[in-house]
Amino acid sequence: MKFKLPFALLGAALLFASPALHAAAAAAEGFTHVRTVGAVDEYTHDRNGLQVLLMSDRSVPVVTFMVTYRVGSRNEVTGTTGATHLLEHLMFKGTPNHNREKGNNIDQVLEAIGANYNATTWLDRTNYYAEIGSEHLDTYMAIEADRMRNLWLRDSDRQPEMTVVRNEFDIGENNPIEALDKEMTAVAYLAHPYHHSTIGWRSDIENVAIEKLKEFYDTFYWPDNSTVTIIGDFDPAAALQLVDKYYGAFSKAPQPIPQVYTVEPEQTGQRRVTVKRAGQLGVVGVAFKSPAARHPDQAALQVLGSILADGKNSRLYRALTDQSLTTSVSDYVGFFHDPSLLNLWANLAPDVPHTRVEAIIFAEVERLKRDGVTAAEVSAAVNKKLADIAYARDGSFAIASSINECIAAGDWTLYYTLEDAYRTVTAADVQRVANRYLNENQSVVGWFIPLVPAETVAQK
Repeated sequence: MKFKLPFALLGAALLFASPALHAAAAAAEGFTHVRTVGAVDEYTHDRNGLQVLLMSDRSVPVVTFMVTYRVGSRNEVTGTTGATHLLEHLMFKGTPNHNREKGNNIDQVLEAIGANYNATTWLDRTNYYAEIGSEHLDTYMAIEADRMRNLWLRDSDRQPEMTVVRNEFDIGENNPIEALDKEMTAVAYLAHPYHHSTIGWRSDIENVAIEKLKEFYDTFYWPDNSTVTIIGDFDPAAALQLVDKYYGAFSKAPQPIPQVYTVEPEQTGQRRVTVKRAGQLGVVGVAFKSPAARHPDQAALQVLGSILADGKNSRLYRALTDQSLTTSVSDYVGFFHDPSLLNLWANLAPDVPHTRVEAIIFAEVERLKRDGVTAAEVSAAVNKKLADIAYARDGSFAIASSINECIAAGDWTLYYTLEDAYRTVTAADVQRVANRYLNENQSVVGWFIPLVPAETVAQK
């Protein structure tokens, strides 16, 4: 799943001491308290470098436990694309201590206690989580920690899971925007591994060896490459003791975790891609290069994307959808560890030519760059972002999920200062970032052209 999270600058005013949690750190030998931001305390396990984030709220007897591994599809290379996602599936197949034969595999245990649990993979991270009654924290943590280092990796498990992942791949191929986005992204990145989608290429999904998946697991699944986040009804001191009990026996990775050092070369001309497949209606996509999530321009870029294509008051909606040229428009501003893309999407109405919609998109972009935006537009976009933040903090699981994306971006404290960042965005900021990043020579244009059945047969 793609997460559309905005950017925040670190606000010093939100840093404060937490005496109760500092006492918990002292009571839980083996941890160092790193910092407190808002209601979250950060600790590091002294022996293995595991990062631990705690946010205690005793109002409801529910707790979310999530572990985020700082490995995603950006850590893959040709031949292993999709490996992170396939490994995520295999992480549910058991260990010598917890497995279906013993009746205590993770799915058996969590379904018995009524947990909401799953895992997701994305460009920069993989996460595993459960939302459970607080009395089950010990039980779940034991299983989750066990599979960090003791996972069964068997080819007899890989083969059926491969078919599941391949089906997911096919579903994406049948979605016009997803199919177009995949090819536009591949054209946008020539060197950086964001080039390939998280699902991977079909041939890699089908043929990756179990030994390659084990090598991937043994490279990245270590305490010093992960963050444990606990949100909800728990006692901080007791929770740290449990973390030490179940994770403390693991060492740091025996070798330094490999880091991605490839930098995408500057793009010096517009790139174009056309996808012709069976479908109903056409799509026009335009993508511009944008900076990493931690960049100070991210807040203004998120607001810019909203002004252009988010909702009925957006400029592209008025210029296209209100004129019956498109059925909808949307934006997606990447919030990732490395430089990404600002995407604009337009779903064409029947019989509307791609050229006409593309020309209007670029005309609206140029008008915004030249004339700027109004204070009212900025205010409306900011208020929408603030509402999105509020909805994204509704319950322990929602909070953990939002923090998860900030961990992946490289700084979990981004979660806590979103509101301050948005409230400082001005009309001048939006015009400035539009002129800096919405550069036609650094854009990728994509067309999805639907084929009627007869044309599809002819293409084959």
